[in-house]
Amino acid sequence: MSTVRFEITMSLDGFIAGPEQSEENPLGIGGLALHEWVFPLAAWRAQHGLEGGEVNASTPVMAGLMANVGAGVMGRNMFGPIRGPWGDRPWQGWWGEDPPYHHPVFVLTHHAREPLEMKGGTTFVFVTDGIEAALTRAAAAAGEADVLIHGGGSVARQALAAGMIDEMRIHLVPLLLGDGVRLFEDLGDPLPSFEQVASIEAPGVTHLSYRRIR
Repeated sequence: MSTVRFEITMSLDGFIAGPEQSEENPLGIGGLALHEWVFPLAAWRAQHGLEGGEVNASTPVMAGLMANVGAGVMGRNMFGPIRGPWGDRPWQGWWGEDPPYHHPVFVLTHHAREPLEMKGGTTFVFVTDGIEAALTRAAAAAGEADVLIHGGGSVARQALAAGMIDEMRIHLVPLLLGDGVRLFEDLGDPLPSFEQVASIEAPGVTHLSYRRIR
């Protein structure tokens, strides 16, 4: 049975993106600074076809992000900034012809669309009947491998509220955004319980790992 997990970077005051997200500024005002810990890493640069970079305590965290992942789930806001019907020239994603996932990714949306096959083994499958359906289909596609929630915050919150998260890792950055998109709000009741299983201090970030208590 697949493990459902997610990883996300969060500010000290609980925001995972800044305000006023747009196509030109997908992480909102100040949101890019949340990820400054990852951009210099050699592991991140290699995934994007770049040479060089740093090796530090975040390296094994970054290297293990996609380990044993057989399928993913993301929200439409993560897939792209377009709202409403897809139109005559539908958005193809932020990542060009060869997205970095290389497995099926189930995209939550209110508007139906045929699956989108990309290079490298990534296929975006558009799901209109909610988070539980998306995670169930992703688990079937993943087989014995993990299902990774790629984002954004709304999908992570829906999965938490539905009690379908097994593991989560918060990359906590010493930054105060003051406004934007919060991770932990409107989760409903009852809430699942988690135990901390690891904490890794690294330059500019602390990686906190949690496992759900069954």
